[in-house]
Amino acid sequence: MAILLHSLLSLHPPNLKPQNPKRPKSLFLLGPSASLKVPTFRRDVVLRTASLCFVSFVFQNPLLQSLAEPPKSPKPARLAIANTNSWFQYFGDGFSIRVPPQFIDFTEPEDYSAGLSLYGDKAKPKTFAARFASPDGSEVVSVVIRPSNSLKITFLEAKDISELGSLKEAARIFVPGAATIYSARTIKVKEEEVYVLHLFIFGCRNYYLYEFGRDEERIALVAAVNRGRVFIAGAAAPESKWKEDELKLRSAAISLTVQ
Repeated sequence: MAILLHSLLSLHPPNLKPQNPKRPKSLFLLGPSASLKVPTFRRDVVLRTASLCFVSFVFQNPLLQSLAEPPKSPKPARLAIANTNSWFQYFGDGFSIRVPPQFIDFTEPEDYSAGLSLYGDKAKPKTFAARFASPDGSEVVSVVIRPSNSLKITFLEAKDISELGSLKEAARIFVPGAATIYSARTIKVKEEEVYVLHLFIFGCRNYYLYEFGRDEERIALVAAVNRGRVFIAGAAAPESKWKEDELKLRSAAISLTVQ
């Protein structure tokens, strides 16, 4: 399923490139030029020998060293996004998304004649709920809608993406197995739910964000669930153009709002 979603959100053909992992660098504690002064007294010899043995023991036992100096957990870097208020806002079936400037609309038109069939044929579902591309076609922003029970077997109507699993568990649904994940976050958005007794009751909706690379391509993917449907927005670009336009593409994906 993850590979199918990747193929839908991407325009680029697969182009595998062999990876040559770098060999780890060796760690030298003492260089060849290191020297020790010859001690004069026997007491100095004992003290120096004991200290060297203790240092060697610490380096050979990383567990002891980690207990002595617990590592500090780094804070997650702040997510860089652009202000998209001036961008065109596209409203689709139960969602909206901001479109980067100069992107061309390739969204499939609605087939109004499908509902007029005399033989009871069902309307063919659209492949893309929305699809936009840069003028040269190398960068794509698209939205795909799928029933939640098609991604995870369940008889209940999913109301939030957390019902498909945690951020890590859901990665198996949205990210291909051969991809390299560079970032994964949960974004909580406060939304108005019910109006009762002249009071608005607010709740939070979870959005999952994944940034990953595969086949010399980078994708920022945002997924959310509402009323049993999964909304997936993807912004894709070649690896060579990602550094230049990652802010724009990531911001477009994050602008996805389900309604």
